[in-house]
Amino acid sequence: MSKLYLVPTPIGNLGDITQRAIDVLKNVNLILAEDTRKTSILLKKYGIENQLLSHHQFNEHKAVGKIIERLEAGDEIALVSDAGTPAISDPGFLLVRDCIAHGFEVECLPGPTAFVPALVVSGIPNDRFLFEGFLPHKKGRRTKLEWLSKQPYTIVFYESPHRLVKCIDQFIEYFGPNRQASVSKELSKVHERTIRGPLADIRTMLDEETIKGEYVIVVSGSKI
Repeated sequence: MSKLYLVPTPIGNLGDITQRAIDVLKNVNLILAEDTRKTSILLKKYGIENQLLSHHQFNEHKAVGKIIERLEAGDEIALVSDAGTPAISDPGFLLVRDCIAHGFEVECLPGPTAFVPALVVSGIPNDRFLFEGFLPHKKGRRTKLEWLSKQPYTIVFYESPHRLVKCIDQFIEYFGPNRQASVSKELSKVHERTIRGPLADIRTMLDEETIKGEYVIVVSGSKI
């Protein structure tokens, strides 16, 4: 029976994958991967031999039609990203939308997502929060930051290593130096680390850090 599976993959430690996810990846007709080289490493570790097809932000608009054709032919297809749950700041939304529009079943397996552990270990209230993912690099960035600075909810961001320091500098500018925050890196890996405190203190601590890997930033909400 035709179905699209969204299969979360480890965000760092390759042991963080469920048996159910392994079974799905073994038995579907096709695996769509953000980066087939990275996914091949995971598949090799678990002895999974299956057809891989590249599906990323640069080709997903063109690829959707062919994937729908595969589903119409009766295939079961799994979508994975490089790490974490597909469609969370990664490709996937367009395919899910079109599958639903064509009447195909879509199932998302539970599994790793980077922002959840970062939010939980931040020590910042997490009963209500905004997930922003990656902020726009240029157009609309300052307008977005100004709006976010007034929100009473905890806010979660993703950031790349080469933009991290600039990002924290902007947070200090818009949220204020005393706004509580946390910065997590290398989640689930040997050198996992989270630094916490006022944004100004975090900025100082970053001068002594090796900036590499993907980051999750959690910022407390406005008390105004």
